[in-house]
Amino acid sequence: MPFTFKQFHIDDSHCGMSVSTDGVLLGAWANLVNAERVIDIGAGSGLLSLMAAQRTSTKTHITAIELDTLAAQDCLNNIAQSPWAEKIALVSSSIQDFCLAQQKIATSCRQYFDHIICNPPYFTNGPQTQHVARATARHTNQLSFSDLAQSICTLLAKDGVASCIIPVQSEVMFKQALSGSDLDITQRIEVCSVTKKPPTRLLLAIKHLASNQQYVTDTIDIRDKQGHYSAAMTVLCKDFYLKL
Repeated sequence: MPFTFKQFHIDDSHCGMSVSTDGVLLGAWANLVNAERVIDIGAGSGLLSLMAAQRTSTKTHITAIELDTLAAQDCLNNIAQSPWAEKIALVSSSIQDFCLAQQKIATSCRQYFDHIICNPPYFTNGPQTQHVARATARHTNQLSFSDLAQSICTLLAKDGVASCIIPVQSEVMFKQALSGSDLDITQRIEVCSVTKKPPTRLLLAIKHLASNQQYVTDTIDIRDKQGHYSAAMTVLCKDFYLKL
């Protein structure tokens, strides 16, 4: 269903996954300071690309990658109607094909990104909906964690950061996908839907391995026990949600 933010509007009528708290939280949390080249893997409706556009300077360029044709059309329309149409370029492709194309280019001419942002599909088994677009968005059929890790390896600039959000139960599999690569998790934020409840999601920051790498952990509650947005959630999302 359509969703209106403070500075832009999202129509996700043809997307497999609608606007979610996960996506908004990731888009608000990702550290985009000084990011001049950003790529949104699996852009869907364009939510993360538009949030990145709102949060970055006029010189930042954002590439939105979306495989599904109908979702890409929603993304294109949402970008065109936003204040930042000139900052965002949509590429209708799988991230695997995009990476292959980059690998065929001379190293000095390849695109490397200061920040990679992705709200990846994470279901690996179980029943899949008959709605093909929704199945693609929710299950790892088209983008496994291993493919995502390889894409990050290929596209991330030397000092760049990749930001993702995954379910807590997917952490072991995600770490296995990163093992053997030159990537490491440098920030891990446990996301609790309500204060004192067990975490359900993880916000992860990923970088290329470095000898002086620091590892940061923290927790964020989405709502307090009274059902209101927590202070931390309010600070993160006040520039986006209309009622904050």
